[in-house]
Amino acid sequence: MATEVATVAPQSWKESSIHGIKLAQTVISRGDKHLLESKQRDPLPLLRDACAADSNKLVHSYVRQSRSIVANLRQNLVDTNEEIKALNRGKEALEKALEQKRKDLALNEASTQLRTFRPPREKEEDSADRLISAERTHLLSLKRSLESQLRKVHKLLQMLSSSRSRLTAVLQERSRVLELVCHNQTDTTSVLSARRSMLIPKQHFRSSSAPSTGLFDSSVSPSVALRPNPLTAECNGAISQAFEARERSRMVRKELASTIGHTARLQQAAHSTVNEGIIKKIAATITLKQHLQVNAGDTKAAVHRGQHQHDALNLSQGMLLGPVSYSDLETREKLDRPLVAVYQRHPGTDLPEASYLSQATDCLTDSITTTRRNISLLKLAEQHLQEDIRDKKSAANVDMSIVRLRRRKANHRWVLDGSKYM
Repeated sequence: MATEVATVAPQSWKESSIHGIKLAQTVISRGDKHLLESKQRDPLPLLRDACAADSNKLVHSYVRQSRSIVANLRQNLVDTNEEIKALNRGKEALEKALEQKRKDLALNEASTQLRTFRPPREKEEDSADRLISAERTHLLSLKRSLESQLRKVHKLLQMLSSSRSRLTAVLQERSRVLELVCHNQTDTTSVLSARRSMLIPKQHFRSSSAPSTGLFDSSVSPSVALRPNPLTAECNGAISQAFEARERSRMVRKELASTIGHTARLQQAAHSTVNEGIIKKIAATITLKQHLQVNAGDTKAAVHRGQHQHDALNLSQGMLLGPVSYSDLETREKLDRPLVAVYQRHPGTDLPEASYLSQATDCLTDSITTTRRNISLLKLAEQHLQEDIRDKKSAANVDMSIVRLRRRKANHRWVLDGSKYM
């Protein structure tokens, strides 16, 4: 701008005025530039409302996340409770199966004890004894397997109980936090707004040449810096622990169902095998007893025949010997009867009648002795057969009582006495 003034004034006076004008123009330019930068940098009058809305949004987001976490914790707690119930049902089924195996062991021991009541000649070890012994070994193996599963279930129940306690504690803590946040939401909003309002005046004291790194810098957001995380490490750990325990419990329950079914099938197969073995032994005993009865009948018939022959031989011997008194002999029976006496007057006329009678008597005596001895042997054989029949009958009755006992107690609907098989 051209400056035209009178030349009558001194030069210094002119330069002083021009310097003031240039200084004023510089100040105006700087002021306009500051105003432009201030419009871009300084907060608007509605900053308080914006901060309050932002704070409310943060609080609402935190409350929603806290409620979601509380709901998740409650769902995990419910799932854990249901899993504990299901595992307890599996434990009851396992204990029932274990009790059945103990009853089977008691029944096996009773079968062994009953077989000791057989007669001495029937106590020799047979296939039925071996089957009962094999069943006992098999039942003991199944019992140990079920006991191992039961210990595993107890340990898993303790783990689930610990997870449930931890979830309950975390849930109570998160619920208290949620109640505090809900009750003090207005106060929290005021505090956050006051914090932001206290930081606003600091921008006005900064140099205009300083970089913009204040409250409203996008690189450092107060929403991120002041926002708390509702999902704490304890919450995450409790949820993870409960999830792992539930998954392990599901796997164990599947294994339990498979183990219980498998052991039940094995036990039933062993039970049926032992029963069939004892029944076969009963059939063999009864068959042998019938053969013994037939032979005993034949022996008794032979005794009767021998006795009849003995009586006939005795009768023949008595008839050959004649009466005891000589006076009781008839004339025709005497060796010196008249006909023979007349005949013997001639020389060389000896008759062999006396020697024949003597030989016949001796022969009959030997035959009677042999028949008597045979009869004694037959009676002894018959007695032995009758004793064997009686033992076979007793052994068959014992085995049949064992089969009836095993069939009667196969349903396990009876009370196990004592703690021998616990």
